[in-house]
Amino acid sequence: MSKADYYEVLGVSRDASDQELKSAYRKQAMKYHPDRNPGDHTAEEKFKEASEAYQVLSDADKRAAYDRYGHAGVGAAGQGGGFGGPFAGGVDLGDIFGDLFGEMFNMGGGQQRATRQRRGEDLRYDLTIDFEDAVFGTETEIRIRRRESCETCHGTGSTSGKGPSTCPQCQGRGQLRYQQGFFSVARTCSACGGAGSIVTDPCSVCRGETRVAKEIRLNVKVPPGVEEGTRIRYGGEGDAGRSGGPGGDLYVVLSIRPHDFFERSGHDLHCVIPLSFPQAALGAEIEIPGIDGAVALKIPEGTQSGKELRIRGRGVPYLNEKGRGDLIVQIMVQIPKKLNRAQRDLVSKLAETLTVDNKPTSPSLLEKMKDLFS
Repeated sequence: MSKADYYEVLGVSRDASDQELKSAYRKQAMKYHPDRNPGDHTAEEKFKEASEAYQVLSDADKRAAYDRYGHAGVGAAGQGGGFGGPFAGGVDLGDIFGDLFGEMFNMGGGQQRATRQRRGEDLRYDLTIDFEDAVFGTETEIRIRRRESCETCHGTGSTSGKGPSTCPQCQGRGQLRYQQGFFSVARTCSACGGAGSIVTDPCSVCRGETRVAKEIRLNVKVPPGVEEGTRIRYGGEGDAGRSGGPGGDLYVVLSIRPHDFFERSGHDLHCVIPLSFPQAALGAEIEIPGIDGAVALKIPEGTQSGKELRIRGRGVPYLNEKGRGDLIVQIMVQIPKKLNRAQRDLVSKLAETLTVDNKPTSPSLLEKMKDLFS
């Protein structure tokens, strides 16, 4: 007997979205689940069929193969899995219906025993550094408050050091079950808070929490080339885990103070250098400040105000890589606001010798220059 089309099984179109597939499968599973239809083999087969269809269509690669080759393209996909576990035909019902669905149908024979051992929480520390430290890297000491394993009880949470014992109310399951018809509903145990265990003789220092808050000092290394908002992760330097669980991580988030002279764009540095009119007109060789020392800069003859000159390899180092960005120098030609009589005579004589091509003929350009240097 040929198999039914997977799209027809779920009652969706061939261009159905993931959410539409999930919604359609939810309706089919709720309707035909064997726990709701005990002894009904037809419903059981329909449930298997719907689970197989959803398993294929919810997987992008399998769906593409099915759309192109039909059932031959996916082989025996989705034909495994029974109804006693959390998977039906390879489909995770907990993902489709949430944890409550599995509890309602009492699948998997109950929850596994909960444990008090948990991973510690991650921490964040905001660190502000100077501009130069972001460029060249730095090393500094920070202070943070975090939860450390209690030394009094050695992280057991109990005075005797024996640690927690099985909760007598839920027998270590962390949940209590209530039968309502053919539904089995589970609720968190109020005695142990879902941990499945309780401390009968809590430690006087940590009060059974297994951890205490402490301030510690930590050496932080900032590598060269970091940017605003860079996160540096220190594994295991967050809060200690509970009852011997692994520690969380510490994330140091960087903020960089601005520089008085340089601005940064990616790995390039930008600055503005003033030049006199003679330097710009005749050209010159000058020395300008760099982030790591003086830099020689050659000014070509006839350099215009606003011109950008690039100095290779004098910018910011690449983070965790070789090489550096560039230093980009913007030229700002300074025009004297006042001239004495001798200077005016010289400028007038220069103006008389300039060709038409060298004279600024555009009124708008004259206005811009006036606004720029006024």
